[in-house]
Amino acid sequence: MSDDFSDWVGRSEELTDVLEPARSNALRAAVGDSEAGSAGDRLPLLHHWLYFWNVQPPAGLGLDGHPAKGGFLPPVPLPRRMWAGGRLRFHQPLTLGERVTKLSTISKVEAKSGKSGNLVFVTVEHRLSGEQGLAIVEEQDLVYREAAAPGSVAAPAADATAPDAAWHSEMRPDTVLLFRYSALTMNGHRIHYDLPYARDEEAYPALVVHGPLQATLLADLARRHLGKPLATFDFRGMSPAFAGAGLHVCGEPDGDGARLWTQQGATRNMTATATC
Repeated sequence: MSDDFSDWVGRSEELTDVLEPARSNALRAAVGDSEAGSAGDRLPLLHHWLYFWNVQPPAGLGLDGHPAKGGFLPPVPLPRRMWAGGRLRFHQPLTLGERVTKLSTISKVEAKSGKSGNLVFVTVEHRLSGEQGLAIVEEQDLVYREAAAPGSVAAPAADATAPDAAWHSEMRPDTVLLFRYSALTMNGHRIHYDLPYARDEEAYPALVVHGPLQATLLADLARRHLGKPLATFDFRGMSPAFAGAGLHVCGEPDGDGARLWTQQGATRNMTATATC
């Protein structure tokens, strides 16, 4: 690709939000967690993604339902946009009810070309600071891709025997869960709730399970089994997971942390590592 997006490197935006408990508790309820937090309790891992909404008017949206490109993010002409992975460092906990500032800076824009066609990777650093100072440093990897050919994405995996994992839970993400997570994160990407769009425009065989939702389930699995606060959490999307098929949430101890993954059928959808 000949487009030069170097002018976007170094661009920043700052948002402030209050981590009101209701939004975090709504996600807990949506995934079947009977606990509820109150002001002053620790914010559950990765629940910061429920806040700092970027709500645009209809004229400020792209066809895919995301905010139109060319604002904070570069106007990459490739049509498909997805969250490919990320790396998080936890310096201190955030608490429900706390006022938090998020400073986001574009640190890298890189164009590549390979077997899957043209790609553009955008890395954004987020620094979240609460009332006690810096709490989370996160690097987020976004990837822009060419349009997919019809039938090029595999259909949802058939249910299979549970993976051989030291830690394991299973859920069946349905359209209601995907709608709720989209609403709680103000994620307008239509692949998560608009089946005709997902199928006809982006060539997916079914609605796509959010990558951040899978990462949140994996981080919680690590927290519960390690029994200590996490210091780092890194994750990478491997293959789309789809609504209507069983999703295995798996992990095993690895040194002072854990190796983690989600899986449908024989396909690993996301991999992650965590340290304490």
